[in-house]
Amino acid sequence: MSGAGLRNTTIKGVGWSFTDSILSQGTTFLVGVVLARLLSPEEYGLLGILMIFIVLSESIVNSGLNSALIRKQDATETDYNTVFFTNLLLSFLMYGCLCVCAPFISHFFERPQLTILLRVLGVIVIFNALSIVPLTKLTKKIDFKSITFCSFIGSICAGIVGITMAYTGYGVWALVGQQMTKQLVYTIALIIANKWLPQIQFSIRSFKELWGFGWKLLVSSLINNIWNEIYKVVIGKCYTPQTLGQFTQAQFYSNIFSQNLTGIVQRVSYPVLSKIQDEQERLKQAYRQVIKVTMLVTFVFMFGLAGCAKQFIYVLIGEQWLPCVGYLQILCFSMALYPLHAINLNMLQVEGRSDLFLKLEIIKKCIAVIPLLLGIYVGIYWMLIGSVVAGWVAYYLNAYYSGTHLNYSVWDQIKDFLPSMLLSLGMAVTVYLIGWLPVSPYILLPVQILAGAGIVFGICEWSKLSEYMQLKDIALSVLKKKNQ
Repeated sequence: MSGAGLRNTTIKGVGWSFTDSILSQGTTFLVGVVLARLLSPEEYGLLGILMIFIVLSESIVNSGLNSALIRKQDATETDYNTVFFTNLLLSFLMYGCLCVCAPFISHFFERPQLTILLRVLGVIVIFNALSIVPLTKLTKKIDFKSITFCSFIGSICAGIVGITMAYTGYGVWALVGQQMTKQLVYTIALIIANKWLPQIQFSIRSFKELWGFGWKLLVSSLINNIWNEIYKVVIGKCYTPQTLGQFTQAQFYSNIFSQNLTGIVQRVSYPVLSKIQDEQERLKQAYRQVIKVTMLVTFVFMFGLAGCAKQFIYVLIGEQWLPCVGYLQILCFSMALYPLHAINLNMLQVEGRSDLFLKLEIIKKCIAVIPLLLGIYVGIYWMLIGSVVAGWVAYYLNAYYSGTHLNYSVWDQIKDFLPSMLLSLGMAVTVYLIGWLPVSPYILLPVQILAGAGIVFGICEWSKLSEYMQLKDIALSVLKKKNQ
């Protein structure tokens, strides 16, 4: 693919993937605001416990084979059918495990209602398995327009179901209904949009080829998700469901910006960079651009959110959720690094180094034991602060090994994103100080947002920050095409 063609494909992919996040996650965000005012922190805490096991089950079902399919440039229908039936078989096995383990999980967390809740919500694992190959085919074609539509329809339907159930007094079942509806509708829409149905076909040869690359990603994903979810296990077991509910709400808002932006970058950059995996210098330059542009947006949003967290929570979901403000502020500094981890690990996948990907995950999770112990024996805040420190150590490891292969060192990476980081920190401090003014939060929040945006745009325009100018160029290109 030529440079101009790759750029146009990337811009188109980013545009639709960004639209997907705005529509889908924007809808989820608005629905979440309504539900948070109708439901209690304890009910959110129960869902948080359930999602621990759903996320881990879905990691196993995915099995890393979708990444292997995306990377394989000559994937056949046999490959797609083999992966589909592998995923489906694993989903039934994992759902059976959830049903059997549900009483033990309920006993461990001392919440009897978890048994029936997990057995019902566990069906979502099967829904997810049916969506993996259709989603992979659309991703491989960089057809994010179709993915956007499917995701938006799922979010709308889920919002209607969740709010209706919450308003009529179903409590935590409203959250379960919302999750199940979203995945079911999304899966059906993907199958229809993709115009693909599996054929009864399974190839041992195809499975072995894809599994040779994918199994290391499976283990890496499983280890990563276990350690991401184990924080909820510690809070759910050592503290109260109310505390877990506050934590999950803080995690939700921190993820809205960081993980969704990362998702956009990963969904677009992985198939695009895979197309130029054999062109070392071109790959390096594309990699640098992804890091610089992504981290400017990430730092601005995450540090800005930390600065106005108190007013943000009060205005959106009410006073009962103010205890989550401290969690949210620390999580913002932790999750600001999330795209850097993902981008560097993404590059290892592009280069086919799933073995190194796995080794790094094992090393990083050994380091992550320290903040976990702080949470058990000291307190939640120390656990979260420890996770920020561990995050920087993990970033160094990720960047060191991915950078070695491209001759792009950790220090080179830091020099590339340091201007964006310093700009965002300065903006966040200003926004935080504005929050001390003796004014209603309903007035302070828009003032803080406008002040933060003014600082960022003003300094970027004045300094002609390269990543900002690139973003501006992409935005103008998209607008120009829409006006033609």
